[in-house]
Amino acid sequence: MFGETPAFSGFSVDDLDAARRFYGETLGLKAELDGEGEMRMLSLTLAGGARIFVYPKDDHAPATFTILNFEVDDIERAVDELTGRGVTLERYADFEADDKGVVRVEGGPAIAWFKDPAGNVLSVLQEG
Repeated sequence: MFGETPAFSGFSVDDLDAARRFYGETLGLKAELDGEGEMRMLSLTLAGGARIFVYPKDDHAPATFTILNFEVDDIERAVDELTGRGVTLERYADFEADDKGVVRVEGGPAIAWFKDPAGNVLSVLQEG
């Protein structure tokens, strides 16, 4: 039914300006603020042209799951770049991570999690 219909994802944050700086400056995504007042929003554009709608929410609660995954060719380099830009990697008790915070599970991708300023969880991962 929707196989040929354009679609986009969205999530909330508690501070659009902080989100724009993080996604635009820290992560290097195209991040554009649009609208005014209650209609103000942030539009992110990912590689390949996919769009994500980011909206402010007064009673924002961070997602308890990974909302966005960035697939990379070299997870070590990606983690070094993130930490070099002041991003702190998350460590979860259920997953054993190496010194850099990368989790490697047999049969799965190497993955490292981090949070945006609103507390939403993101990851970098490397297949294979």
